[in-house]
Amino acid sequence: MGRSWYEEHGKYTTKRNTFTDFVECAKHLQAIGYTSPSQLAITGRSAGGLLVGAVLNMAPELFKVAIAGVPFVDLMVTMCDATIPLTVTEWEEWGNPNNATYYEYMKSYSPMDNIQAAKYPAMLIVSGLNDPRVAFWEPTKWAQVLRAKVTNGEEVLLKMDMAAGHFSAND
Repeated sequence: MGRSWYEEHGKYTTKRNTFTDFVECAKHLQAIGYTSPSQLAITGRSAGGLLVGAVLNMAPELFKVAIAGVPFVDLMVTMCDATIPLTVTEWEEWGNPNNATYYEYMKSYSPMDNIQAAKYPAMLIVSGLNDPRVAFWEPTKWAQVLRAKVTNGEEVLLKMDMAAGHFSAND
């Protein structure tokens, strides 16, 4: 809905709107018969992987499968560390979690911090060992915690490309 919507409704303490809007779109597509939970797949890379992680925690029953590429899912750990590349510049969109207001808000949608015992869809998580933007341990840790919480036996697969970075083996 454009830059003005983003500035007023899609960042800082309104960032959750991006996740709740996504969930509402999935519900709408199912309500009008365009798809069903047994047919709907979602995918996202990097910050889009955060979107995937957040919506799976909010409404896992809406999706059959999820693919997350180099997913930025350990939001609180990464965003609280100003020494990690890109963190400080990302504060311009998300807020600085070293401030209590932003910390609590960001934690409310952080994929890693909101995993619960639930019926999650089947998942494929793809990452690169040499990623300078999303460290390999984020998706690895996320996969491990999800595997312990999935209650319906769906698989959580992790593919770690040993030569890849954030975009491919060439970056």
